[in-house]
Amino acid sequence: MFLTPRHSEIIELAKVEGRVLVDDLANRFEVTPQTIRKDLNDLCERQLLTRIHGGAIVPSGMQNMEYEQRGKIAAEEKSAIGAAAAALIPDNASLFINIGTTTEAVSRALLRHGPLMIITNNINVANRMRPFEQFEVVIAGGVVRPTDGGIVGEAAVDFIRQFKVDYAVIGASAIDQDGALLDYDFREVKVAQAIISNARQVVLVADATKFERMAPVRIGHLEQVDTFVTDRCPDEKIREICRQCNVELIETGLRSNETD
Repeated sequence: MFLTPRHSEIIELAKVEGRVLVDDLANRFEVTPQTIRKDLNDLCERQLLTRIHGGAIVPSGMQNMEYEQRGKIAAEEKSAIGAAAAALIPDNASLFINIGTTTEAVSRALLRHGPLMIITNNINVANRMRPFEQFEVVIAGGVVRPTDGGIVGEAAVDFIRQFKVDYAVIGASAIDQDGALLDYDFREVKVAQAIISNARQVVLVADATKFERMAPVRIGHLEQVDTFVTDRCPDEKIREICRQCNVELIETGLRSNETD
């Protein structure tokens, strides 16, 4: 498959950074945004990239991209989402935090909180929070995925089922237009389902790129969520599902008077 040097470099950047943005590419290559949009449209037509708002990402499929790459996608948006979600958690609460780059952003924002009990299947979250005396950190047992430090499998599911906590902070790899929450690993999905079932309040955290992606395994549905925190929700169908199911939708990319 023939690619121009600029197209090849755009694809390599997308693989390394997780996503590419029109304005950044225009500055990098010293061309107009219109030229970059045409480049991205050409690459998307060839199924080498997938269009998102303001740029493009590596196409999704049966497998997720590398964890470090995922962390670079919408990093600023995830930080804002993390701060907004952490603000929902009061001191002296108990909560689950599952694996994911956005849930990790929540854990970073929680470091300023008072006492909390955190139960997690995310080694990264446990390592970040364990040095702080105000936190009691409980980590699930099971198989550790080398790709991201997630603890999965039946042992992790059985461990989670021992608890009934105040809040669950969960992520998703993709959100379908019908409100389905999706992921790539059925073992992680089993853990996420146990987390949802054993929390009094469920907080979903996901940036807007998750509306552009697909994944094969169903975690659950938006109707099982109490609060959905995102940078923006461009899909009116998702907004309607939130309204019908009494899901509080918080959009960090909007001014407060524009937030549902």
